[in-house]
Amino acid sequence: MNSQGKDNKTFAVFEVFSRKTPTSNFVHQFSLLAPNHEVAMSMARENFLRRESCVNLWVVKRDDIYALPPEERQYLEKLDNKSYRETKGYGDLQSKWRYHKEQYEKNASMK
Repeated sequence: MNSQGKDNKTFAVFEVFSRKTPTSNFVHQFSLLAPNHEVAMSMARENFLRRESCVNLWVVKRDDIYALPPEERQYLEKLDNKSYRETKGYGDLQSKWRYHKEQYEKNASMK
């Protein structure tokens, strides 16, 4: 059991991503355990390409992937309030124009 633990230290976890068409995005497929990038790529080809074809394959060491820590995820929210750029603000446009037109006509009749 001790020798197995020693051997596992030389192996790393690799994440495998594939791209099915030249215009599609890369999609995570699976993880594998390998001693280096070359062996990981060979294993990924053997395991993945047996089932489906793809135009590109990425193998990335899990330790090399930087993920945003949970305490910093709050900073992913929008930094400014530019809701006018979203289409949801145009749904009630007619009633807004009607309101402003009535206000204008009301002010014009008072003069």
